[in-house]
Amino acid sequence: MPVQLLAKEEATRTATTPLYRGYAFDLDGTLYLGDDLIEGADAVVAALRESGARVVFVTNKPLETAEAYAAKLTKLGIPAVAEDVISALDALTLYLADRHPGARVLAVGEPVLIDSLRRAGFTVTENPAETDVVVVSFDRTFDYDKLTRAYQAVNAGAVIVATNPDPYCPTPDGGLPDCAAMLAAIEACTGGRAEAIVGKPSVHMANAFLHRLGVPADQAVMVGDRLLTDVAMGLNAGMASALVMSGATTNDHLAASTIHPTHVLDDVRGLIAA
Repeated sequence: MPVQLLAKEEATRTATTPLYRGYAFDLDGTLYLGDDLIEGADAVVAALRESGARVVFVTNKPLETAEAYAAKLTKLGIPAVAEDVISALDALTLYLADRHPGARVLAVGEPVLIDSLRRAGFTVTENPAETDVVVVSFDRTFDYDKLTRAYQAVNAGAVIVATNPDPYCPTPDGGLPDCAAMLAAIEACTGGRAEAIVGKPSVHMANAFLHRLGVPADQAVMVGDRLLTDVAMGLNAGMASALVMSGATTNDHLAASTIHPTHVLDDVRGLIAA
């Protein structure tokens, strides 16, 4: 489904937005920056929950478990449990269970990815000849050996599945190369293309968190700081979208984009009445 385009005037910055039954929040750049809570984010989530709205947290970053993200949110003043968090790893294991049940997986990623795959019942192998699926993720330990094994596995017939399309991960000191960089290296040497990229803005991620929200898409809103992932996914899934200007998107990015959010807010405090 193509990205829904809204008239530019509909995306003018607003002080408040309507109340929805379900809210899906991106994390970094939306509720916090690095290890610091964005001012007022804790009060906003508390107020939405008190209103009866359902709240979940959605992240493309596949470097931590849902339990770790929930613990970080709780420490910052937003109480959360693992079931409140949906990451690209959740979308990945759901996709593989549906499309490649019982697959033998070669994982280009960090230990949390491998642990997630094993907990979901997949066999993780380092032997390219025994590989059905090469899973590519954000990997700060990526090296030539991993690239070579992925190259050999794809040339032997394995398909490629990636966790997220992000070229870089924002950090307080300028960012780190993200999954798209590892994927580009593997695609370049093999000539192959990923069968699926399951994180935001894919339908696989949207389905995962809408199921967790338990409300119809047209009664939910995706709240995030990125046009190409958060906003595009919400619109493609039939949700409303709220872009917050507290993270990756600048005014120039917004003005030049063909993807138009339902709401544009300075930060998440615009989600509730002053």
